[in-house]
Amino acid sequence: MKKKIALLDCTLRDGAYINGSKFGTSAIKGIIKKLQEARVDIIEVGWLKDSAHEEGSSYFHLPQDAAPYMVDRQNDIEYVAMIDWDRYDVDQLPPCDGTSINAVRVVFPHGKHHEGIAVAEHVREKGYRIFLQAANTLAYSASDLKDLAQCINACRPVAISVVDTFGAMFAEDLERIVKTLDANLDPDIAMGFHSHNNQQLSFALTMHFVELLKKTGRSAIVDASLCGMGRGAGNATTELVASYLDRKQDGNYDMDAILDAIDTYMEPFQQAYTWGYSTPYFIAGMYQCHVNNIAYLQRNHRTNARDMRNIIASLSQAERRKYDYDLLEDRYLENQSRLVDDEAAVQTLRKTFDGRTVLLVAPGRSIIDKQREVKAFIEAERPVVIGVNAICADYDYDYLFFVNSARYDYAQSAHEQIFNRTKKIVLSSIKAADTEKVLTLNFNRAIKRGWPHFDNAVIAALRLLNSIGARTVAIAGFDGFRHAYNESYADPSLPTLNPDNRWDELNVEISSMFEDVQLSTEGRMKISFVTDSLFNVSGRRTL
Repeated sequence: MKKKIALLDCTLRDGAYINGSKFGTSAIKGIIKKLQEARVDIIEVGWLKDSAHEEGSSYFHLPQDAAPYMVDRQNDIEYVAMIDWDRYDVDQLPPCDGTSINAVRVVFPHGKHHEGIAVAEHVREKGYRIFLQAANTLAYSASDLKDLAQCINACRPVAISVVDTFGAMFAEDLERIVKTLDANLDPDIAMGFHSHNNQQLSFALTMHFVELLKKTGRSAIVDASLCGMGRGAGNATTELVASYLDRKQDGNYDMDAILDAIDTYMEPFQQAYTWGYSTPYFIAGMYQCHVNNIAYLQRNHRTNARDMRNIIASLSQAERRKYDYDLLEDRYLENQSRLVDDEAAVQTLRKTFDGRTVLLVAPGRSIIDKQREVKAFIEAERPVVIGVNAICADYDYDYLFFVNSARYDYAQSAHEQIFNRTKKIVLSSIKAADTEKVLTLNFNRAIKRGWPHFDNAVIAALRLLNSIGARTVAIAGFDGFRHAYNESYADPSLPTLNPDNRWDELNVEISSMFEDVQLSTEGRMKISFVTDSLFNVSGRRTL
């Protein structure tokens, strides 16, 4: 290490979690070139993987796969790639020839540092400089850290990096780890820091790390990525860290080159993908939880923050740090399937619906655009009107039906008078006040599994109506999703239940579930539409 404080950019490696490594050839070349122009000390060009390299990907099989992307390679810059300690066959790694990467970062989990260091030593035999990454360093006890330091001293890598894998650290956590490692590491081994922004502390902790290392006299390496691009809540941003090192330390980075890299190459990724701080990733940081657990609950169940916190809290610490989707699904269902005695509520609804048409008023924009037609139907048919998972102030409801706590809370806040005066049907997954105006039904009465988003509100309402004997059901506002969230709903402020914005996938899935409802209710419950719907493939209309 020539410099006491070095900046490592990991955009092409950590950012690969966001876009599946598909940066494209021009972007990989351009990002590396701009980082060279910016005089970034260490450039992490991507991952080494056992699979064959595909052009335009930052997953490389062998170092020579990365060489074509490294235009005007600079001798005073360190070029590294990362390997997972147990996911790359080091035997296939050719000797370092100086034309591509000259160093490898080996990452290993808590409890596997002996094995990870053994892999690193094998890499060094091939002529590469080695850097070590102790993932989830927060989990290391004082004795763990001392043992880690002893093993590192025997291995003598360029550096060992502290990794805040879950974005869970506070300043005192970082201080404890740095103090213990510094006291036990040989002085010529650098220490690095790789942060995640789950608690909005990534940049602050990076600055704190630099100040801690300055007091020790040990060389420091700080990781960052352009725009913070990285898994989940992302990383410290290269632009902020470089500016800080320039203005407050002895940095000499070309900020224009860094900003050019952002303008030219990062804006398309920012438009196409999502990363950075969010409430769900804050929950991941709070519980030291693997981000894949959060992503699963968001993607498959559109879980609100409160339920997500309860589900993650129900896992043991060991379970949170890995991702077992079967276990997570079980805990989700446990959280939702709060059993209640709903027989009295069912009998009340059976009497109410007996011999009457039921109109489900879903929250699609058509209930505003086609309000005249919907109200004409209500005037002519005198149905039982049920608002589905939302309230539109232009309608009078007999019941409100909720399957989601976020929508329940929003309706209560945004339409307090309508909410309070209207009877409500809620599933047992919602912790609603126990009043005479609330009929709570068991979650499983309205749910059929087999689809990721099996708890779609209209589908759940149809299954519930079928189970309690409704015979004629009309639907308004079951439009289907457009590509912009606020184009799909009568109320553009309605809380989103599809954070990934995968509207086409959701439309296909709802179509499949609606077809299943039609097949299962054939001959027993007639379903028709008052407004146009993407899911009305038969064209059956009431008007």
